[in-house]
Amino acid sequence: MSVGDNQSLTLHELDSLVYLDCVINETLRFYPVVQGIFRTLTVDDRLPENNVQLYKGDTVVIPFNTLAHDPRYWSIDPERFAPERFLDEDKNHHPCVFMPFGGGHRQCIGQGLARFELKVIIARMLQQVTFGDGGPKVNSGGFVTGLTITPKNVGVTIEFP
Repeated sequence: MSVGDNQSLTLHELDSLVYLDCVINETLRFYPVVQGIFRTLTVDDRLPENNVQLYKGDTVVIPFNTLAHDPRYWSIDPERFAPERFLDEDKNHHPCVFMPFGGGHRQCIGQGLARFELKVIIARMLQQVTFGDGGPKVNSGGFVTGLTITPKNVGVTIEFP
């Protein structure tokens, strides 16, 4: 199937868009929706790297953005937007460095549906329009960080057939 065919998508055709899955993953890795999550310890523990003592009831943060950009965990430069990382060297990354929907038994129950909806929307949009980059001057404004990470400026061109 060509994404530009401007016809409906079957589930089989949607499943065949493997690189689109990689682009979605890389977007979520590069720009996670939230900075991280907070967890409250249920038992005393000690950090392995520096032997810092943590106590039951302490709150710790798991920094998604920091982990997703840590060069110790990625073969391909983590500061480079490279969707193919999820096809090749970084396909089997450490499970705790890429958690766009959280991890463990508290991960988002709706992540499968969210990923499916995102893939359908992007695939259909790619059938209908052509996107272009607004250029480095427009898109180089940095980010606003808070609970979520959002770009200061976004410049995209959209062409309709």
